[in-house]
Amino acid sequence: MSQRTAQKLLYRGLLQPYWRLQRSLTMGAQGIVVDKDNRVLLVKHTYKPGWCFPGGGVEKGETVLTALTRELQEECGVVVEGTPGVFGIYSNASNFPNDHVVLYVVRHWSRTHIPEPNSEIMAQDFFAPLPPPQDSAPSTERRLAEFVSGGPRDEHW
Repeated sequence: MSQRTAQKLLYRGLLQPYWRLQRSLTMGAQGIVVDKDNRVLLVKHTYKPGWCFPGGGVEKGETVLTALTRELQEECGVVVEGTPGVFGIYSNASNFPNDHVVLYVVRHWSRTHIPEPNSEIMAQDFFAPLPPPQDSAPSTERRLAEFVSGGPRDEHW
């Protein structure tokens, strides 16, 4: 069994049921990190398919913005400068019954380093928002289309 398969089994088999029992609400923070060329930073996780926005779960006692700042630094070496704007708040009930994702737009940032691929993030890169990379997660494709068009936003991740 590959390490990726083992991680996926651990995540889906143990962690998700535990979180469902322990948390009545789960919340994630993700960022549309935009560079000077208007490209967006996307990551590929080891435990789910497709290119996604960087970010992760909000821990107990943590604000959503603190979670975003922590996750961007850990996953991508990105240091948020100033206060990013909220792009949208989405229901992610297909993942957990009461899960929500807060998506920010991060235009002011610097980078301390680019982390090597690891047990969580296998790849990261900047892309033009449209068309998104071929292997993008469906939610990433929808959010990028909303971001570029400035049009209505679906409330569902």
